[in-house]
Amino acid sequence: MTPSATPSPSVSTESHRVDGHDVHEHVLVAPLDHRGAVPGTVEVFAREYVRDGHRDAPRLVFFQGGPGHPASRPDVVGGWLDRALEEFRVVLLDQRGTGRSTPLDRQSLTGTPVEQARYLTHFRADSIVADAELLRAALGGDTWAALGQSYGGFCLTTYLSQAPHGLREVFITAGLPGLTTTADDVYRATYAQTAVRNAEFSARYPRDLAVAQRVAEHLEGTEELLPTGERLSARRFATIGIALGQASGFDALHFALEDPFTPGGRLRERFLVEVGRRVSFAAHPLYALLHESIYAQGAATNWSAHRVREEFEGFRTGAPGFRFTGEHVYPWQFEEDPALVPLREAAHLLAADDSLPPLYDGRVLAENTVPVAAAVYVDDMFVPYAFSRATAAAVRGARTFVTNEYQHDGLRLDGRRLFDVLVDLARR
Repeated sequence: MTPSATPSPSVSTESHRVDGHDVHEHVLVAPLDHRGAVPGTVEVFAREYVRDGHRDAPRLVFFQGGPGHPASRPDVVGGWLDRALEEFRVVLLDQRGTGRSTPLDRQSLTGTPVEQARYLTHFRADSIVADAELLRAALGGDTWAALGQSYGGFCLTTYLSQAPHGLREVFITAGLPGLTTTADDVYRATYAQTAVRNAEFSARYPRDLAVAQRVAEHLEGTEELLPTGERLSARRFATIGIALGQASGFDALHFALEDPFTPGGRLRERFLVEVGRRVSFAAHPLYALLHESIYAQGAATNWSAHRVREEFEGFRTGAPGFRFTGEHVYPWQFEEDPALVPLREAAHLLAADDSLPPLYDGRVLAENTVPVAAAVYVDDMFVPYAFSRATAAAVRGARTFVTNEYQHDGLRLDGRRLFDVLVDLARR
């Protein structure tokens, strides 16, 4: 190596065995700011599964949905992972700020609100992609395949824009973002689809929205405390409607609503425990902090979901009746959720930030040479179908599997089949 050469990043690894697999736990130190303007480092963690007999197989890196969620911790090797291990070594990446990759929460996010907000700008998809490239280099530098679910597909679209030389083939499920859409564009589409899902839920379980409305009316006039000690508001209760975006969510929501009241007219303890589990961001505060910023490209979001809901009669503040909301984050959640309260000022500053750079390069994508296959779900409540189709058309050579068979959680429920479909599509 010449004196002016940049040294390859190093990775520390611990290994163990699980059911016919070597499992390698990699830790890499990466710069906080890959552009070098801000000092500091973060740790990047990834867990790699290698099936016996496949130690020389190419790698596939998995980008989890979110933002703000760590890679899965599989208790059994099944679904898409089992299928992928038939031909790949699989790397489950904890995106920075999650899992074991310098996790961010109210305990670790220190400094003034201004410092916190600036720090958070380094946890978007562009930084995640740069981390992945460092990890790839540390593991030998060979190109790898990549699978992205939901926000993981957003990250892969950034990867194709910024570092396509690191990719051999790309598979995306429920995660083709609009390349130039604003947060307002996205939330207008998702509120419309959330209204559809509310109607479909009511058609399947005709009494449940009435039960939910009764709960909401009760919460408006009666103090009910969650297990974490804070009062449950009607508007926060409505956010459990995020479950409507999953195929299994209808039944789960129905079961949660089947018997919420005691004979004395108070909410049952078990109901409050279940709702508390669903509305708390304690396990993934980065999701709430970053959710709107994933759509910010040179313009502030200014709490888009909160503003745009007023354009929809059924979701407007004070509207009669009851509707569940979906994948929407509101400023008042930073007043009501104990896990978010210490971060509220940073959240407001991030929502007002108009300097966040573009995440996708349309010119690079138009000249793409990496095989890309994407599953696009017509009825997806979180990633609007029209935007995904437009992006698929803008990425040279991208092939799509368009279907109404799945909701947003198709990979979790039918991962082996979807992986097979995408591999076949990408390699035609």
